[in-house]
Amino acid sequence: MKTLLFILFSVLALPGLTAQSALNEVKGRVTDAVSGSPLVYCNVLVDGTHIATVTNNEGEFSLKLAGDDALLVFRFLGYMERKLSVRELEQSKGAVRMTQVAFQLPQIDVLTQDGSDLVRVMLERVEQNYPEQEMLMTAFYRESIRKGRTYVSLAEAVVDIQKQPYTSYKYDAARLYKARKQTDYTRLDTLVFKLMGGPYNSLYLDVMKNPQILFTDRVFDNYRFRFNKVEYMDQRMVYVVDFEHVQYTDEPLYAGKLYIDARNMALKSAVFSLDLTRRDDVVRLFIRKKPFNAEVTPIQADYRIDYIEKDGKWYYGYSRIELGMKINWKRKLFHTFYYSTLEMAVTDREQSSDNKAIRFRDRLRSDVIISDAADGFGDPGFWGPYNVIEPDKPIEAAIRKIRKEVEKN
Repeated sequence: MKTLLFILFSVLALPGLTAQSALNEVKGRVTDAVSGSPLVYCNVLVDGTHIATVTNNEGEFSLKLAGDDALLVFRFLGYMERKLSVRELEQSKGAVRMTQVAFQLPQIDVLTQDGSDLVRVMLERVEQNYPEQEMLMTAFYRESIRKGRTYVSLAEAVVDIQKQPYTSYKYDAARLYKARKQTDYTRLDTLVFKLMGGPYNSLYLDVMKNPQILFTDRVFDNYRFRFNKVEYMDQRMVYVVDFEHVQYTDEPLYAGKLYIDARNMALKSAVFSLDLTRRDDVVRLFIRKKPFNAEVTPIQADYRIDYIEKDGKWYYGYSRIELGMKINWKRKLFHTFYYSTLEMAVTDREQSSDNKAIRFRDRLRSDVIISDAADGFGDPGFWGPYNVIEPDKPIEAAIRKIRKEVEKN
């Protein structure tokens, strides 16, 4: 079976950028105009540039920009696009309220009544809808590990990405530019989770570049596609297609939703989960090594990939992986639960060239462990100029707590 590169690694353990100046940090919170609830993973773009980010679980975002004359564009599925200048955002004290689109459901033609036909057209138009040239991207990557409700490890990195054309069989390459971590191993008992692959897990989740995850040659044998409804984004229709794997399959597959832009039939987003009922097969997919006296049961494997459209082409924008594991220790009464989250957002992009290409010797290995490569949670002078995903409040508290614990030892 072809599956995500994401691997959980468990072992027994003992207890090309330059800093910018005169940057203006712009912060805000995006909410529903009526209910006030936060809009999670809302795209925030700087108009006329490739600079972008996404909101966190509280709807919060942060951007570091040169000057204060930028125009911010907010896009969220089912809501009207909103544009605010930096000055307008400051006047509203960072509050961005978005209004749901009120529309009459258009008459659905024969094509859209068949989810499989929509997916076929989407796959046929990869060459027209996605970049045909190599791109150089800057991205922010974060991975966290929780034991129960307590964060025990956090690693963040700025990475350069050499993104291959979507019609190319070449793999994307990544270079670690800067990384930091904070880990409290004393809370991990005798087990340390180490996540292998780092940003490559996020890149491999690009299902339009790596169709072997979902869109294999047997995709229409393995999955059933059903047209669900029409949503709107930026005054454009988006077809929502549900998919689930056939019941007689002999391998763990996925189920979820595809969001397909109706104008050019490009995949805008995919949200899906791995079927965990075949436990032994799933364990073999994720676990590279484990203690002999522990039984590991996957309890969560959720994925999300978002693309951003600019000038008629769709680019990798954001991805998120959430994994949960239950550890059953022999001769112990209670189970231990671990949860991992990996997310990466592209914050800038440009067309690649020979003099900007990532040299082979500088590339991250596909089995890189970012938490081992990082060098502590310091160097604020570096992190200041770079756009990152605003951390959730629980993670902010975890950083402070873990730092205090580490300083004691």
